[in-house]
Amino acid sequence: MTTILVLNLGSPKDLNKKSVREYLKEFLSDDLVVDLPKPLQQFLLRCFILPFRPNATKEAYEKIWTKEGSPLLINTENIAKKLSAAMKLPAMVAMRYQDPSTRQAIMKLKEKGEKHVVVLPLYPHNARATTLTTELDVKKHIKEVYPELQATYIKPFYHEDIYIESLAKNIKSQINKEYDMILFSYHGIPKAQLRRTEIGKKHCLVVEDCCNQVCDASAECYKSNLTTATEKVVQKLNIPDEKWKITFQSRIGPGWLKPFTDKELIALGKSKKTVMVASPSFVADCLETLEEIAIRGKESFMEAGGKEFTPINCLNDSNESIECLTYVINQAINKL
Repeated sequence: MTTILVLNLGSPKDLNKKSVREYLKEFLSDDLVVDLPKPLQQFLLRCFILPFRPNATKEAYEKIWTKEGSPLLINTENIAKKLSAAMKLPAMVAMRYQDPSTRQAIMKLKEKGEKHVVVLPLYPHNARATTLTTELDVKKHIKEVYPELQATYIKPFYHEDIYIESLAKNIKSQINKEYDMILFSYHGIPKAQLRRTEIGKKHCLVVEDCCNQVCDASAECYKSNLTTATEKVVQKLNIPDEKWKITFQSRIGPGWLKPFTDKELIALGKSKKTVMVASPSFVADCLETLEEIAIRGKESFMEAGGKEFTPINCLNDSNESIECLTYVINQAINKL
């Protein structure tokens, strides 16, 4: 029988400094996340990040942590449960970092004697720090733990019509009044990571309007993927050009994609009264949406003079979300 393995990024095991530190250490030690020479990566991590960042990160998690635990894990588990019911297949959850780990999931599949797994990373767009690191991690653990296991990998689905339709419906259902601006806030990455996905290094951030050109480079480019998806959603929702913008959040250093969401919200607070923010990088609501956008983002906008701020919930386990994920899984299985 086929089992669906639903993967997400991860979060601390518990709401304490030790767990937060362990999570940050594992996450930021991934060479596909912080792609610096290893000695420099570890020097910065151990000397400048781990001594200070865990306290601030823990405080952020305290604002959104639930009785059941991490919102990201809970939302991912809810997606897996509904997906299992819709497809009449068993589903499991694993996290790229921390627990439940990918290795633990592969071990369980081996214990059950399962022969085939559909690997579903909950990332709509291509990126080294999400889709690539997750796929490589799964392949590593399958090779080490259960090499007989056959795996089908679901690729990013940003371009699928059903995803665009699902995202548009989700956003439309939460627009219940007039607004001055809607930001499509995506997780930022260093510009250098964009170019690392391109073999020839002659297109990305070199060619004018590179993200709007269809070519081999754009198909693998995170910024091109999200630009394509956003423009299709905007068109479907008939949003005027002057009422939407793509921004980038969660930066942790210089050289990251611009414009920055936090700075845009401050500027909008001075000139606009009503703002909505969607975060389509994430299928499931998490720290970056529930705290960074819904709490800190709102505070920045209101303190700058804004009047109404509406964070748009992610797809989570909505009917549209499950229909979309069921479709992309069936498409992959039918090609076998």
